[in-house]
Amino acid sequence: MAQINGKSQIMAVDDQPANLKLLEELLSLQGYVVRSFPRGRLALEAAARNPPDLILLDINMPEMNGFKVCELLKADEKLARIPVIFLSALADVNDKVQAFQCGGVDYVTKPFQVDEVQARVQTHLHMHRLQKDLYLHANHLEELVASRTRELAESQARLRVLDRAKSDFLRLIHHELRSPLNGLLGVGELVLEELGTSEDGAELRQMFELSRQRMLTILDDALLLTEIEVASDTFSSEATDLVSTLHAAIDGAAGFGQSRGVGIELEPGEPACVLAKRDLLLKAIQALIETAVKFSKAGQVVRLKCQPGLDCVQVLIRSCGRIPESAIANFFQVFSIGEAITPGGDLGLGPPVSQRILSLFRGSITVENLEPSGIQLTVTLQPV
Repeated sequence: MAQINGKSQIMAVDDQPANLKLLEELLSLQGYVVRSFPRGRLALEAAARNPPDLILLDINMPEMNGFKVCELLKADEKLARIPVIFLSALADVNDKVQAFQCGGVDYVTKPFQVDEVQARVQTHLHMHRLQKDLYLHANHLEELVASRTRELAESQARLRVLDRAKSDFLRLIHHELRSPLNGLLGVGELVLEELGTSEDGAELRQMFELSRQRMLTILDDALLLTEIEVASDTFSSEATDLVSTLHAAIDGAAGFGQSRGVGIELEPGEPACVLAKRDLLLKAIQALIETAVKFSKAGQVVRLKCQPGLDCVQVLIRSCGRIPESAIANFFQVFSIGEAITPGGDLGLGPPVSQRILSLFRGSITVENLEPSGIQLTVTLQPV
């Protein structure tokens, strides 16, 4: 606000010297700094150089009337927010309406009452001060928002760089680990060949195969998890036949089931087509079947059922066994892999990998204990 020594500045514009003198005396006694001008043009030039806090403006003046002066003030961005109070002998309603239409905030009819002018000046100065504070606060908020937006953009850019670095690092580890692993696995194969077809050799070969498969699967799953987290928008969906995918997943998990003496069956059902990427959906379903196998004992059967609906398609995977209640909440968490909650040991990365794959296609997976016994994995997918 334009102030001198903490005092508000008021500009009085009137072609009558007596009126200007009266306003100067009246307002100076109230502690305001008053600047008087007999012509509108002079007032506009002075306001442009040093904007006042409020303007008292007469209407009938030579060269330029008060309405025109007010219009020019409001057309100037630097002066537009200065409140203008018209002081005029014109008492017609049309004159008052025009005064407000051109930007005036108040209208006082001459001859005016001293108390009335003082009160209106004080009120509009206070309102102008509040409006200016609000304007400055709004500008500060805009600057703050812009600053925070820039910071967020910079943070997101750094995160993208870190995500790429993490993905590249895991690809490197994935590649570099496979080389020494292949060497170790090759040596293991040679040692097992030396044992021949003895009973001990067959048992060791089975242990070797399970360990080899587990290590390679963990490497592949860890890399896939990272790719999903870093670049989920690069995975596309397409119309996928669900029943044929379920058959392929069962075939893929058959060897794992046979190693534990567990059967896998798909119950007859209606055909269904879902939105997914077939190879990834196949991997997710197979991992969930193998998870269900881990909860089963030799001689038991894991059963799959396809349930098409109007809004979604569900795949139910049921097996025997039971999940500890404390483990259900973390069933699909990456760090749950170390918890041995099944007869076959820990869960591995199968459940979290499956959950993240399904989320790519706006699908979901839940797990629950059945009564009186058994567990159920429910996969929900979007129909085509």
